[in-house]
Amino acid sequence: MPEAGDRHALLRAAAATLPGDTPRLDAELLLAHVLDEERLPMLMSRAPVGATAQAAFEALLARRRAHEPVAHLTGEREFWSLPIRVTRDVLVPRPDSETLIAEALAHFDARPPANVLDLGTGSGALLLAALSEWPQALGFGIDRSDAALAVARGNAARLGLAARAAFRSGDWAAGVEGPFDLILCNPPYIEDSAELMPDVADYEPASALFGGPDGLAPYRILLPEVPRLLAPGGVALFEFGLGQGPALLEMAAALHLHATTVPDLSGRARVLRIRC
Repeated sequence: MPEAGDRHALLRAAAATLPGDTPRLDAELLLAHVLDEERLPMLMSRAPVGATAQAAFEALLARRRAHEPVAHLTGEREFWSLPIRVTRDVLVPRPDSETLIAEALAHFDARPPANVLDLGTGSGALLLAALSEWPQALGFGIDRSDAALAVARGNAARLGLAARAAFRSGDWAAGVEGPFDLILCNPPYIEDSAELMPDVADYEPASALFGGPDGLAPYRILLPEVPRLLAPGGVALFEFGLGQGPALLEMAAALHLHATTVPDLSGRARVLRIRC
């Protein structure tokens, strides 16, 4: 490692050794975490990096080289400008999932939703992002994992949203009584046979990733529940994977649901939108 005092040299050297598509960003996030500084002020500072901080930085770099996700190394991931704590019990929130929140905002442009249901809540990222946008709304998150629910409750408390967010153990919508103005869901949709990068396969829960032989098993359970759960004027938003849109639209049509797909920022169909 470079001598203390040159944080940019540290970052350059670190980025050259890291896996993944964003090695420089990963190095910056890890150094900012070690220094307990925000990333951009950290980059602008010329303050020296001492030997103790360098050693801590190198320890995190070694773990990242073994493909441990940056969010696990720092303990959180930003989602919709919220710091979401994550563990191995939940998925790391992805930027693509913010498409659900953006579409919800577009749908409720004229009036806010009174209540929000998040099926398979995991870290609570989707539900808490929605509640952060609508201060009067109440939220209800369901997950079959008690460990995931503990993470979600912790996130709600840290973000000051615990009074408006209730979490319960459950098997999708079984036993849930509606109606809800907004339904959010990012179910497991990866085919069981798919090979994943070690960052995902070795560190994130398989139960939140794999959705059966074709990845569509959760939707076969969830879509028939929409009519009874969705309030008039409401919207249900389901994330899905690459190429799954046509099959989901066909599934929705067979159930007489008014469904369309919504693209993410890269232009790929990402969200199934069902209106009541």
